[in-house]
Amino acid sequence: MRETAIKFQLARKGDLPVIAEIYNYYSHHTTATFHDGDITPAELSKDYPPGDQVYRAYLILDGEEIQGYCGVRRYKNLRAYDRTVEISIYLKPEHTGRGIGKIALSFLEDHARRAGIRVILGTVTGENHASTRLFEAAGYSRCAHLRNVGEIAGKVLDVVMYQKEL
Repeated sequence: MRETAIKFQLARKGDLPVIAEIYNYYSHHTTATFHDGDITPAELSKDYPPGDQVYRAYLILDGEEIQGYCGVRRYKNLRAYDRTVEISIYLKPEHTGRGIGKIALSFLEDHARRAGIRVILGTVTGENHASTRLFEAAGYSRCAHLRNVGEIAGKVLDVVMYQKEL
């Protein structure tokens, strides 16, 4: 993979099943998300409303091959937080560890700046060391560490939040 080969395509309603499939892999096989069961395209459309100029999901492509998706969604549903977003990056398992997450994070930061966003948050489970390294390498600061607040398949986990001011 060449860094220049990675591109981002605004996700359309018809892409939501593919995004759900990528996300649901992590829901079923990892502790990267606390989502219980499958996420549906309808649920995804609430996070990434069609036509919204700020809250968006993007397919991550290498040529024409989907590598994963990334997105910017509302942080809390109150106008007071309109300057803040939460981001997500999920890659197909066979495309992790190749620097794509770093490229996607930079892309999302650029999108957030253009949209007038001032603060980006990333939330990960405490044992998600790859995402922890990604955020820390990109200059995010750890702003919260919530101990033992979530449980996945009988395993109690921490939640760690990262923040970057743009």
